[in-house]
This record gives sequence, structure tokens and C-alpha cells, in this order.
Amino acid sequence: MNCTFFGHADAPSEVKSKLREEVIKLIENRGADRFYVGNHGSFDRMALAVLKELSEVYPQIDYCVVYAYLPQDCEDFLHTVYPEGIENVPKRFAINFRNNWMIRHADIVITFVRNSFGNAAKFKNAAEKHGREIVEI
Repeated sequence: MNCTFFGHADAPSEVKSKLREEVIKLIENRGADRFYVGNHGSFDRMALAVLKELSEVYPQIDYCVVYAYLPQDCEDFLHTVYPEGIENVPKRFAINFRNNWMIRHADIVITFVRNSFGNAAKFKNAAEKHGREIVEI
């Protein structure tokens, strides 16, 4: 089962423990084993940190950082994805392309959305329209 994440770039650090709990529930109770995460903002950084920690406890899981732009430097190319076709997308649309790619490849979307505007809310709504299950933090 594939999962992805959408949340506010300024998510507070207190969100991390709840995020960790929800990811553990998905792994243990639902068989989640593949996770896609972006690389913009604190929510994405928290999700990546949780996935790195949990991959030590649950070796069956795999996670990938999905890039909207080719990275200048990358610490771990084993855990990265650059979606096919994104190289032809104008830079100002690259994040939208990447986020839609993550929705298409996910069964469940974990979200942290506090308001109805911005990309976190936009892509949570898009995931709902595509019939993805939403787990709210």
C-alpha cells in the first residue's frame, strides 16, 4: 500500500509525534509499505525524519523523496524519485506536477491542513476527488 503526505510548510514541531503514530498505524494495521514525500517545508521534513526512523524498526517499508526540481545536491539517491515527464514542465508548474504524480501513486494521503487555502489544502482536496483515503493529523 502506497502513502503520501501533504501539509503546511510551517507545520509546528508538535505535529511530528502524531504523524509518527499515524504512520505506525498504517504500517502495522494496513500494510503500508511505500511512502512518497516532498521536499518543501517543515511538514515534509518531519515526514521524512519519521520515515527514516521507522525504516530502522520496519525494514519492509520503503520511502522516496519526490523532487519537483533536479536537486543541486542530494544526500541519498537511493531514496529519491524524479517523476518521468517533469523535465518538460515549466518550473512554475513543477510542484503541481509532482504533487499530482504523488496523488496518482498513493492509496492513502496523510495530511496536516489548518486552513482551506494554500497547496496543502489544494492537494488534500485533489486527493479526495481522486478517491484517495485521507488521514488527517
